[in-house]
Amino acid sequence: MSDQKVHELIIIGSGPAGLTAAIYAARADLKPLLIAGIKFGGQLMDTTLVENYPGFIDGVMGPELMNSMMKQAERFGTEVVYKNADKVDFTGDVKKVYVEDTEYQAKSVILAMGSSPRRLNIPGEQEFYGRGVSTCATCDAAFYRDKIVAVVGGGDSAMEESTFLTKFASKVYVIHRRDEFRASKAMQNRLFENKKIEVIWNAEVTEVVGSEVVTSLKLQDNNGNSLDDITVDGMFLAIGHIPNTQILEGQIELDEQGFIIVKDGRTKTSNEGVFVAGDIKDHVYQQAVTAAGMGCMAAMDVEKWLESKK
Repeated sequence: MSDQKVHELIIIGSGPAGLTAAIYAARADLKPLLIAGIKFGGQLMDTTLVENYPGFIDGVMGPELMNSMMKQAERFGTEVVYKNADKVDFTGDVKKVYVEDTEYQAKSVILAMGSSPRRLNIPGEQEFYGRGVSTCATCDAAFYRDKIVAVVGGGDSAMEESTFLTKFASKVYVIHRRDEFRASKAMQNRLFENKKIEVIWNAEVTEVVGSEVVTSLKLQDNNGNSLDDITVDGMFLAIGHIPNTQILEGQIELDEQGFIIVKDGRTKTSNEGVFVAGDIKDHVYQQAVTAAGMGCMAAMDVEKWLESKK
């Protein structure tokens, strides 16, 4: 079944990137169709207080921010489908996006499906997400001033997050499942020189413990033996992100990690008429404000590209 209409633009994804793209595209009279997903709003819908998004002096709750963005996009004429995109076909001039049994068509597409933080999938992890479990030190470090936190990971991001957290926390544990880090030597040296950081080698977190908030972590060694619990106020996961590009296989050029590659240094992908915004491309910054900025860029690039085709 087709909706029998060729839209100017379809946007897939409804986090800060997708919604900002929708706002700009709608104001440009492109009448975008937004495939928002069953659960819209991206990672910020699982976030509590956001203090680093510009314009909110006292901070804003993540779901409140995303609901406001959605209402703003709808106000300017964005059509929203609250279902997941299941498949795409970008082989022709008319791009096709399949949602359940419906085929939507468009001259252009913006991909803004974001990425998902890798999780440990252990007891307590989801329960305390946003209440002591975090995936972003840049976002949440200030909440842990003079407190004890743990960082899980062994790559450059874990080194960066741990070092950054020492600006606020009184102590930072780094928990790594191996006996050496895979991070660059320069990053490791910076970490080892920091007296606030203690490394726990050959260990894995098996449970996050708490009541209203996180109070401790249960650990085991690589042989499965229980270790002493460590008392912490928070746990930061620094084990990477998974780009939500599963439906794009064979349609768009991806890098070795699965993130979308841009062709012009901006938002154009390997497929003519298909653009990208947010964390599905950006594996470096992974911030709401950078995703929103790229959503603006993608919408403006689409507008210029459509105009050039007339």
